[in-house]
Amino acid sequence: MSIKPWAVDDELWAMIEPVLPAWPERSPGPKPVSDRLCLQGILFVLYTGIPWQQLPLELGFGSGQTCWRRLERWQQAGVFDRLHRILLAELNAAGELDWSRACVDASHVRAKKRGPATGLSPVDRRKTGSKHHLICDGSGIPLHVITTAANVNDVTQTLALVDGVPPVAGRVGHPRKRPDAVLGDKGYDSNPNRRELRQRGILPVISRKGRPDIKGLGKLRYMVEQTFALLHQFKRLAVRWERRLDLHNGLVSLACALICWRRLKKAAP
Repeated sequence: MSIKPWAVDDELWAMIEPVLPAWPERSPGPKPVSDRLCLQGILFVLYTGIPWQQLPLELGFGSGQTCWRRLERWQQAGVFDRLHRILLAELNAAGELDWSRACVDASHVRAKKRGPATGLSPVDRRKTGSKHHLICDGSGIPLHVITTAANVNDVTQTLALVDGVPPVAGRVGHPRKRPDAVLGDKGYDSNPNRRELRQRGILPVISRKGRPDIKGLGKLRYMVEQTFALLHQFKRLAVRWERRLDLHNGLVSLACALICWRRLKKAAP
């Protein structure tokens, strides 16, 4: 029997349940669908890309509107960002985070509905799109993602990506959030950014325009391409359907947390 990817196992639920906001004891209306079932409904949409209104009621997740409203409530409470940080800390404790370097890159996605952080894509015949800017550790674990309009230059998000990495606990001492080096292609060529990275104690390893690529850089940066492939395996993210940026970002954070969870399960003895 195949395992349904949107099913939430007991181990993952034990991590998620404590960060969910409590439901009001005397809330009006009928008894709400359980949080666990709603989460599975959200995951079903995330994995399949199905429209919310077409979420099958026979699966027991509640209606698409019910799951959408739960997604909205949890995103406002910061649930998915907190879950991502918890799983990063677990990976750090297990020695799975590679702080020796971080890789930055960006990827375009088509946006079916206009909204914040959408624009005419220069690589998709000027169709409306967004861009995911990603920073991952040396082993491809996603640390932070920013969504912008498709026509935003990659170089403008370099420092925002680096500064957006959350403090990651899990080891003795202060939580860590700075990699030793940041690797980027020529799209990140900027002397002011290099100076800012050095001031943060980070070595910039970024190819310069008009010059040959840094030898061996491509082999080190392939991990970020792999991470994008994992992120966009979630069909709801391969094409942006959410008009609201906050809900799209919530799904992105949830996907990053799931990638971390898979890595943690793989690392378990």
